Amino acid sequence: MIVVMGATGATGNALLRSLLALGTPVRALTRTPHRPIPGTTGAHQPPVEVQYADATDPHSLRTAFKGAGQLFLAMANSPAQVELETRVIDIAAHTGIGHIVKISAPAAEPDSPVAISRGHHAVEEHLRASGLSHTVLRPYAFMQNLLRLAPTVAQGVILGTMGDAPCNYIDCRDIGDVAAAALTRPDIAGGTYALTGPEAVAYPELASRLSTLTGNQIRYVNLTPDELRANLIHHARMPSWLAEHVTEIQQLAIARPETPNTTVTDILGRLPRTLDAFLHEQHAHFRRY
Repeated sequence: MIVVMGATGATGNALLRSLLALGTPVRALTRTPHRPIPGTTGAHQPPVEVQYADATDPHSLRTAFKGAGQLFLAMANSPAQVELETRVIDIAAHTGIGHIVKISAPAAEPDSPVAISRGHHAVEEHLRASGLSHTVLRPYAFMQNLLRLAPTVAQGVILGTMGDAPCNYIDCRDIGDVAAAALTRPDIAGGTYALTGPEAVAYPELASRLSTLTGNQIRYVNLTPDELRANLIHHARMPSWLAEHVTEIQQLAIARPETPNTTVTDILGRLPRTLDAFLHEQHAHFRRY
């Protein structure tokens, strides 16, 4: 039995679909078990065991992990992430989980300039110290997060602080497929993998592609870090810690120029999904506003 935390999130749900396609026994964890989980309610879908669990509720975790052998650990970034994920790891170790696949970050280092990445490093270190078998996935920017740009794209702009630095993007469905491989293939389990799509694309180029897609002129406006942070807080209504995180990762792309790798292809034996394919698939979303 494989337990999937965050089964309603973009990556967890993609993994859930991948495991169902493989016919693997899976238990989907959610804080809202009364709500249908996308991809699990079709007439021809195999039954999915859905169970309530909340990382702030140790009893719910112990119950959810009972009888399972593997765990997919993915949680939304937050100031409490280190505390919550280390608790999950400890409870998993005490309830018989043998292998954990953790979603981390590319710059998961003790001295990373990105605070959330320093947190991921701390969780990775805790996972290593637990003695559990584990696989660490370090994906770059999720293509799905680009959907958050739709409101400003409708106004004809993309705001950022990356200049013309290229950014690696990866489709969450490819992350889900790699996670499924790590949970079902012994030759993949146990490694640490940085995951990218097939190309790195700078914001000016992204604006050009969205202009072609929408038929409207979209331009990239490069802000200072302070200007972007303030805009995210006051106009996008982001909490200050998240606005700081977005600013930090964009500045990191300048300090450490990003280039794609072949890890997804090496593991899955196929090319990762392209940014153009994702944008065309989501064209209605960018035209909705």
